[in-house]
Amino acid sequence: MPESVFLLAVVFAAVLVQSLAGFGSAMVAMALLVGPLGLPIAAPLVALVAVTLEIAVLARHRQALNLGAVWRLMAGTLAAVPAGVLALRFVPEAALMALLGAVILVYAVYGLLGRRLPELRRPAWAYLAGALAGLLGGAYNVGGPPVILYGDCQRWPPAEFKSNLQSLFLVNDVLVLALHALAGNLTPVVWGRFWTALPALGLALAAGFALERRIPPAAFRRLALALLLVLGARLVWSAWAL
Repeated sequence: MPESVFLLAVVFAAVLVQSLAGFGSAMVAMALLVGPLGLPIAAPLVALVAVTLEIAVLARHRQALNLGAVWRLMAGTLAAVPAGVLALRFVPEAALMALLGAVILVYAVYGLLGRRLPELRRPAWAYLAGALAGLLGGAYNVGGPPVILYGDCQRWPPAEFKSNLQSLFLVNDVLVLALHALAGNLTPVVWGRFWTALPALGLALAAGFALERRIPPAAFRRLALALLLVLGARLVWSAWAL
C-alpha cells in the first residue's frame, strides 16, 4: 500500500475513534505510524493532527465543559510535558516504542475487563494524573490513559467526560506542539505529511459527528479497546524486533 494511502487511512480511523468516543486518536495513530514513519516524524505529526481534531471536538461540545474539574490536571500536565519531549530525544527509539505499546496494552485490558476504579476526591490524584499525561503526551502523544482513568474515577457524566478530556488534551497538545517547534521537530517532511492527511481528518470529523448519536458509545468503546489491544501488542513486538 502506498504510504500516502496508508497515512490517510490511519488518520481517518484515529480521528473517527476520538470524534465518537472522546479519546483514542493518538493511541491509534501512534501505534500504526511509528513503525513506517519513525518516532521523530510520527510524534510531531500526530500532535498536529490532535490539536486540529481537539479544537473541532471541543467547539462542538463546549457547553458541557467544566473547567473547575480539570484545572489541577492541566497544571500537572503543563509541568511534565517538557520532560516527555526531552525523553523523545535522549531515550532509544526501541525503548520508547516498547513503553508506548505497554501503555496501550494496559489501558486496553483495563477497559475490556470492565473494571471500575474507586472514586478519587483528593486533589493530589488530579496533579498526579495530569503529570503522567504530560510525560506520556510529550514523549509519545498518548497522554490519554491517565486522565481517562481519572475521569472514570470522578464519575463524570458522558457529555462532561468528553468535553473535559478535549480541553485537557488541547492544552497538553498545544504545549507539545510548541516544544516540538522549538526542538526543530516540525520539519518540512512532517508538514508535508500533515497536509496530505488533512482531507482524511476533515472527512472523519464529519462522519463522527454524524454517527455519534446513532452508535451506542459503550459498543463503540469496546470495539476501540479491542483494536487498541491488537495495536499495542503489535507495537511491543515491533520494538522487540528492532
